[in-house]
Amino acid sequence: MEDTVKQLIKYVVETFAEKRDEIEYIYEEKETVDEVTVKLAPDDMGKVIGKQGKIAKALRTLVGATTPRGAKRCNVEIKEKD
Repeated sequence: MEDTVKQLIKYVVETFAEKRDEIEYIYEEKETVDEVTVKLAPDDMGKVIGKQGKIAKALRTLVGATTPRGAKRCNVEIKEKD
């Protein structure tokens, strides 16, 4: 996974989250897909996902647009921290 994509995800998530020190990023590279799991504090879930999931959808669109052609797809998952 490219550093540009990682930086983009981190920038967008930290722009909306208030508890930035509690955010966890888990990067998994698989054969056909790269997966990014973002774990947030329960208070930040709504802020990062946005109304009707608009921010999360926009983040996924940006990640798809910055991924070069021919490269593996990148899935972004947003979860509540346990």
